[in-house]
Amino acid sequence: MESVALNLAVAFVKILVILGIVLGVGAYLTWVERKVAAHIQRRPGPMVVGWHGLLQPLADGLKLITKEDLFPRYGNRFLYNLAIVLALVPATLVFAVIPFGPEFEVFGYKIKPILTDVNVALLLVFGLGSLAVYAVALAGWASNSKYPLIGSMRKAGIIISYEVAITFAVMGPIILAGTLSTYQIVVNQIEQKLWYVWIQPVAFVVYMFSLLAETGRVPFDIQEAEAELVTGFTVEYGGMKFGIFPLVEWYIEVLSLSAIAVVLFFGGWSPLNIPFLGFVDPLFFLGPLSPFVWFLLKVTALFLFILWLHWTLPRYRIDQITEMAWKIMLPLALANIVFTAVIAPLIWK
Repeated sequence: MESVALNLAVAFVKILVILGIVLGVGAYLTWVERKVAAHIQRRPGPMVVGWHGLLQPLADGLKLITKEDLFPRYGNRFLYNLAIVLALVPATLVFAVIPFGPEFEVFGYKIKPILTDVNVALLLVFGLGSLAVYAVALAGWASNSKYPLIGSMRKAGIIISYEVAITFAVMGPIILAGTLSTYQIVVNQIEQKLWYVWIQPVAFVVYMFSLLAETGRVPFDIQEAEAELVTGFTVEYGGMKFGIFPLVEWYIEVLSLSAIAVVLFFGGWSPLNIPFLGFVDPLFFLGPLSPFVWFLLKVTALFLFILWLHWTLPRYRIDQITEMAWKIMLPLALANIVFTAVIAPLIWK
């Protein structure tokens, strides 16, 4: 009985930590993006509210909370609100299967820094990710307005296209690891002394293109092409309801997919890798904190890389985006699966 109570207590603490980190960091990533964008464009960015604008996210949140909550006259209120839930909840649940570091011990009790280590974790990740289509479609439909509906259909088409590509892209690392468990994939890379990105560069490129498309980042932010659709499927949302969509799409989803990319291609919490030889840890002086710092650094680097792309590249047309998914990314992912299936037995022989 005590063991059950202790397990529940640990799980509850993990949930609080994950929610606190995801929602808190997600809000402050708005400040990070504005600063990165400003420096790319040779501007100072937020500077007024707090030192270097550090309190700007709090001011933005307060403004959104206190704004009037408007609702379109002929909209469907239930579906209108359900779209917000379908956007926020699945995106946050993905973090339940992301391992943040190796197992450690506290007062004789072993703790895995992952909420639930299930053997089909990647299926859960992409199952939850596919619910984003319903959130987008419902948001446009329930608003009962032509502009949100057009924006939602464009976005849904992109998500479906790249959901196929990203699913096939991750098959390469899955074949090499021989498991769908995110925790075990990292452990296998450490045991095999190999980051999978070294022999899966094509899969990584396809994954990153799909990540940009699914999260609505440039050059795939066609659902928010301001010159054509104002703000896309969120045009009839206001206040905090409006703020939740970009928070989920641009920050929480980018963080979760970046973390999955680190798990699949960069050895999770492992230090720098020399293929097939071993690992080099310049942060060895941090002791047991080193793995967690490495995981954080890798996710941060990927997130900043995505911001760099977002504020550098031009936007593609809708036909270019879908053609790239079906005619380039999907064939590359399928060819990579065949390649991996051939070389995997040779590598681990």
